[in-house]
Amino acid sequence: MQVSTISFDRFNVLADNEAQERIRAARARLGDRAVLLCHHYQRADVYQHADLTGDSLKLARLASQTEAEYIVFCGVHFMAEVADVLTGDHQQVILPDLNAGCSMADMADLDEVEEAWEALSAVVDIEQVVPITYMNSSAALKSFVGQHGGAVCTSTNARAILEWAFEKGDPAAD
Repeated sequence: MQVSTISFDRFNVLADNEAQERIRAARARLGDRAVLLCHHYQRADVYQHADLTGDSLKLARLASQTEAEYIVFCGVHFMAEVADVLTGDHQQVILPDLNAGCSMADMADLDEVEEAWEALSAVVDIEQVVPITYMNSSAALKSFVGQHGGAVCTSTNARAILEWAFEKGDPAAD
């Protein structure tokens, strides 16, 4: 999985009206080859250019339904990763700002999770543990969870996912 980034630092020195004009010109030049996804929290001066808006999972799903060659995801890193997983090989997901992070996604470092998993396996039957991660996590963490028989939850499906995990795991380990 490869999310492309483009340095937009040179746009930070432009006057607002000049930046807006350059965005409009690029959009006109690319036409249907590009789709601009904007998460709800984007600034109004970015949001006004969006083709599709919504929450992170909705946008990733919508991206997978478009034939655009370039998927520009105005959001944070984990959002672009999800879009990259769901889109086709002929599509390139671009995250305009690689520094656009999510404090929640940064809370779980894969190396630390792997260390905790190893420590946990020393004291419980790890085959009975069902790992769950929240949507706001890195693709690497989501992959780890999937490889260990777990799932990814969202605020909408968290209850159902946790009920599924409790049924799948060993209730004695609760």
